[in-house]
Amino acid sequence: MPAWDITPSGVDSVASLVGLAMDDMAKDVKAYGEDMKSAAASAGTIGAGYCGASAPPGAVGIALAVFMDGKMGDVLSLGARSANAVNGAIDATNHYIDGDLRKAATAQRNAGKAPDVEKLLADARKKSDPGEK
Repeated sequence: MPAWDITPSGVDSVASLVGLAMDDMAKDVKAYGEDMKSAAASAGTIGAGYCGASAPPGAVGIALAVFMDGKMGDVLSLGARSANAVNGAIDATNHYIDGDLRKAATAQRNAGKAPDVEKLLADARKKSDPGEK
């Protein structure tokens, strides 16, 4: 096992900075989604003549929706990986402080694992559709 030389206060400081950056990123992602939704709505519709009903979205609106759906997994994965890395660093540091280097190594190794993107997508879709359970 490699030697460990961790400064817990340094880990805490970096974790705090990463947390702030993640908060900013979440705000940017939310704004990006709202802007894309607005762009899709402003891109026009298929045609006129829909009395009392919304006209179906046009080709640009559909393309934007398909693009967003395709990128959603990447965006969710980025946030989940960042959270895993920060939480893993904190867990590893706590185990290091407790003197359990085996658990510290396990926490460090688990921090780098890729999140389950399909589960993230399913959870995000459930949150966006309150009628779905």
